[in-house]
Amino acid sequence: MTVSTSPPAGPPTPRARPTSNATVRDYSVLAKIVRESGLLRRRYTYYWTRLSLAVLAFGAVWAGVALVGDSWWQLALAAALAFVLAQLAFLGHDSAHRQVFRSRPWNDWTARIIANAFVGLSISWWTAKHDAHHTAPNQVGQDPDISPGVVAFTPEVLASRRGWRGVLARRQGWFFFPLLTLEGLYLHVASVRRLVSRRPVPHRGVELPLLLSRLVLYVAALAVLLPPGIAAAFLGTQLAVFGVLLGAAFAPNHKGMPIVPAGADVDFLRRQVLMSRNIRGNPVVDLVMGGLNRQIEHHLFPSMPRPNLKDVQPLVRAYCAELGVTYTEVGFFASYRIVIGYLNDVPGRARDPFSCPLAASLGR
Repeated sequence: MTVSTSPPAGPPTPRARPTSNATVRDYSVLAKIVRESGLLRRRYTYYWTRLSLAVLAFGAVWAGVALVGDSWWQLALAAALAFVLAQLAFLGHDSAHRQVFRSRPWNDWTARIIANAFVGLSISWWTAKHDAHHTAPNQVGQDPDISPGVVAFTPEVLASRRGWRGVLARRQGWFFFPLLTLEGLYLHVASVRRLVSRRPVPHRGVELPLLLSRLVLYVAALAVLLPPGIAAAFLGTQLAVFGVLLGAAFAPNHKGMPIVPAGADVDFLRRQVLMSRNIRGNPVVDLVMGGLNRQIEHHLFPSMPRPNLKDVQPLVRAYCAELGVTYTEVGFFASYRIVIGYLNDVPGRARDPFSCPLAASLGR
């Protein structure tokens, strides 16, 4: 079954059951409403405050490392540094989506400096991967976040696992969070590999020196300031906590939602809403997840400043209800239960996306 994605031609009949002609116009109607609401305006005070506080916190943690010295309390500072780096990574994410400034170069260079110089990640590598995810979330062969890897996200990949790999894959949900402790190391390694590869990389001449300098200076600072055992424990703790914080922010947003077949053609609004999941919460959840808990709104309007997502959410929810498009939102801990349950039973839970709720939403 396919749905045309040709350009919108005009507003649909309110509350009409979607048809192949109406669905292609649904997003343009919503986008016009959101533009007129003013929620796409930049939030400079918010972002300059967040950026300043994050950089100050980064410096404060390193000052603490120097002052505490030879003590296992350094592990608490390692966890604190991981939290600060995660917050910087979220700000880099926002800037890469051009949420922060009106100027494209300002956004791009802010993301480049935050990612490479502070966090130690290649923004070019991450942006290419993340843009592909936004283009086709949960679509086989197009979304790199569900591509074959350590974790099998689709029945086809799971079926290809044999022997001990197959046994582990059938209970991979229980290993998911332990595996996230390696995510921080993986992100650094993948970034370096991309920048030293022969593949074309924008601004490689800037990113590679920044990234390598950050990684080398980080390890050198630990070696100078701390005894070897504590330095190694600090590095391991920081990488593990950083990986869990980032992975736990991204994983609940799509894992366990419908998997889209490789050849499917779904209109933009339903592609983004039906494959995404929001996480209910409070300011603490917003902080820990970097605003990604409002994933539906973020996917519909990726350049919308993070603090405006909570304001557009009621509008999006009401519009989806009017169209009969399923809008999924669950609690914080419930989202992780869903992810673990899905990964432990991929064949049973990777349902046909054109049964329920997608088929009903498309009127097929």
